[in-house]
Amino acid sequence: MTFLQSLQQQIFENQKLLAILIDPEKFEVDQAAPFLRTLPVDTTHIFVGGSTVPEGLTDKVVTALKECTSRPIFIFPGSHDQITEKADALMFLSLLSGRNPEYLIGQQVKAISQLRASNLEVIPTGYILVDGGHESAVQRVTGTEPLSQEKVQEIVDTAKAGELLGAQWIYLEAGSGAQYPVSETIIKAVKEDLAIPLIVGGGIRSEVQKIRAYRAGADMVVMGTVYEKEQ
Repeated sequence: MTFLQSLQQQIFENQKLLAILIDPEKFEVDQAAPFLRTLPVDTTHIFVGGSTVPEGLTDKVVTALKECTSRPIFIFPGSHDQITEKADALMFLSLLSGRNPEYLIGQQVKAISQLRASNLEVIPTGYILVDGGHESAVQRVTGTEPLSQEKVQEIVDTAKAGELLGAQWIYLEAGSGAQYPVSETIIKAVKEDLAIPLIVGGGIRSEVQKIRAYRAGADMVVMGTVYEKEQ
C-alpha cells in the first residue's frame, strides 16, 4: 500500500490526521529526538520544508528525524532543490492560487531529472495560499498574492480546478505565522465540492482551532509555528 493509499484509508475510516511541519532553517538537527517528544500523541505525519532552505539542509533534517521516528515523513518543498531520497514521499506542489508560472510548472519541471530515477512516492498536490492577515514567506518568495478569505467561491473553484487537473489532495494554507487560520466557512465549502482529501494549515496554534478545522471538513490539519517556538 502506498502512503497516499494508507492516508485515504485512514480518512475512509474517519480518522483525523495531524501533520507537524518542520522548517529546516528553524530546526536544530541534534535536537531531533527531544523535539519529537514534544509533539502531540495524535501526530500522524511529519512534513519537512520551507520557502527558503539552503541546499542539502532538508536531507540532513530528514535523516535526523528518520533515526528517531517511524512516522511518515513527507517533503513539503519550497523549491526543487529541497527534494531528498531520505523521505517517504514528496508533495508535488503546484501553487494554484498564484499566476507565477515558475511555481505552477517551472519548479516541477526542474525536479524531473531527479525524480525520474527516484523511489520517492510523488503525490500531486494542489496548493492554495489564502490570506491569513500576514505577509507570508510563500507570498514573498513566489511573488504571488493570497486569495482573500472573502472570495469563498473563487477558493472553492480553484480547489476544484486543482482536483480536475489531477491533484490527489488539496492544501489550503494561510501561511506560516498567519494571524488567523483559514475560516471554517471556506473549509466547509471546499470540502463539500471535493472528492479528494483536504489539508488545512497556517495559523492553527491551539487544540480548539484544530478541532474547528476538523469539524468544518479538514481531513488533515497541519501545525508548525507553535512547535517551533517550543524548541
